[in-house]
Amino acid sequence: MTHPAEIEVLTDEELLRYARQVLLDGWDLDAQLRLKSARVVMIGAGGLGCPASETLVRAGLGQVHLIDDDVIEASNLQRQTLFLPDDIGKPKALTAAHMLEQINPLISARGTVARLSQDNAYELLDMASGKPDLLLDCTDNFATRDVINRISVRYQIPLLSASAIAMQGQLALFEPQLNTGCYYCVFGALNADTEFDERTCANSGVLASTTAIMGSLQANAALQYLGLTKNPLTNKLLIWDGSLMQQRIMGYRQDKQCPICAI
Repeated sequence: MTHPAEIEVLTDEELLRYARQVLLDGWDLDAQLRLKSARVVMIGAGGLGCPASETLVRAGLGQVHLIDDDVIEASNLQRQTLFLPDDIGKPKALTAAHMLEQINPLISARGTVARLSQDNAYELLDMASGKPDLLLDCTDNFATRDVINRISVRYQIPLLSASAIAMQGQLALFEPQLNTGCYYCVFGALNADTEFDERTCANSGVLASTTAIMGSLQANAALQYLGLTKNPLTNKLLIWDGSLMQQRIMGYRQDKQCPICAI
């Protein structure tokens, strides 16, 4: 991430737009400049990606790149807040990026219609221009999260992973460069025979508020990490239960036998 000193100043328009944020105790101009200089890649522009990206863009994130190979369906409109009925049939990534730039024309948003894999990760993440400051996993299935985790570890890019299903959600921020563990350390190997691995929003349902809450929590963690260089979830897994209106934190450690991050 670019050091704040390398960026001249916030423009008058930016100062006005972000005034309430800069007034916060612990969030100053340097934090806002760090956020402005940050580049984030979001995998998934659906139920989690919409609220997370919108909050980050409204807060002043400099660059966001959304990667998603899906198109908008009528059933998405219940929770995917960047889309309107007229958008049905359009690519999620491109539509979301266009809406984000309308929401805040002071930032840069782009979308790519593709499915991220280990084979195309270097190109899609634009690694030739330098590593993104943060990956946001906003997908809805275990298999894709496993791929994203492997990419995070391979290229040593911090990974903020969120999930939402029914009335429950989980959130963790992994820092592979610090050898503190990865997604695999917490959840283990993909086992397609288990019910958990097969559950998605499409086949299990999700309350609209669940994705909104988890996307907002994901954005909150990202803002602290990018603006304050602080990981509020170091070696912690946040678990949200909407049916009970309860949130709890579980600790984890790096699995020293982990085939992904401990080799």
